[in-house]
Amino acid sequence: MTNGLFEKQVAIVTGAGVGIGYAIAEQLALGGASVLLNDVDAHVAGEAAGQIQAAGGICEAFAGDVSNLDTVQAMVDAAVARYGRLDMLVCNAGLTVWGDFFAYTPDMFDRVVSLNLRGTYFLTQAAARQMRAQGDGGRILFMSSVTGHQAVPYLSVYSMSKAGLEMLAKNLVIELSPYHVTVNCIAPGATTTPRNLSDDPNYDAVWGRVTPTGKVSKPLDMAQAALFFLSPAASQVTGQTLVVDGGWSAISPSPSLDFVEKPE
Repeated sequence: MTNGLFEKQVAIVTGAGVGIGYAIAEQLALGGASVLLNDVDAHVAGEAAGQIQAAGGICEAFAGDVSNLDTVQAMVDAAVARYGRLDMLVCNAGLTVWGDFFAYTPDMFDRVVSLNLRGTYFLTQAAARQMRAQGDGGRILFMSSVTGHQAVPYLSVYSMSKAGLEMLAKNLVIELSPYHVTVNCIAPGATTTPRNLSDDPNYDAVWGRVTPTGKVSKPLDMAQAALFFLSPAASQVTGQTLVVDGGWSAISPSPSLDFVEKPE
């Protein structure tokens, strides 16, 4: 069943095999959008798209690494070839590599920046070119993080990349507004996702204790925020970041991070 809010709209959502990206893709499809769902893992992408199709949504899988520039152009081309146009882009794919600043390596640095910044930048460029050519506007959404606002130990490069996305959104207001393309960010706080649980099996309890609402967010919380930015209701909102974190950034306590390896 679809509710029709995004009827006849076409969206690309990256990193959408699980977690926040999947929730956004699912909600867009249930709102009537045709969704190209990306994940680096072809099997995961296919399963996710199949679940959305089974729920009545229009969704196709597109496997590929967003840090690869050939992949990002092919993704835009595939959306247009399959659905005829592109109206929305959600840049959710990202990588977290925890590490002590004194032990961080160039390889670790490059992995984070290549996906979080470089991949997002050039996918946005490809999508915006398509939206400009269509001539009737579009919506672009980046997934930032509360770590782009508040310091968290062992996330120096990740935090830098997320703050960079927020500044990119502000800067692109200048270049994309003449084409009626908005660009905004969501900065999630602690959110239950498979990736976070794989880092720390006690994630929910650890972060729930330091979140003012007493609980971590769920992917659907982020999806609901995304739907606002992507909807007609946000036509005058651009260059902005919405923090969705249960109040954590208001007080910013850090939990125990014992799972992170530290140098001797």
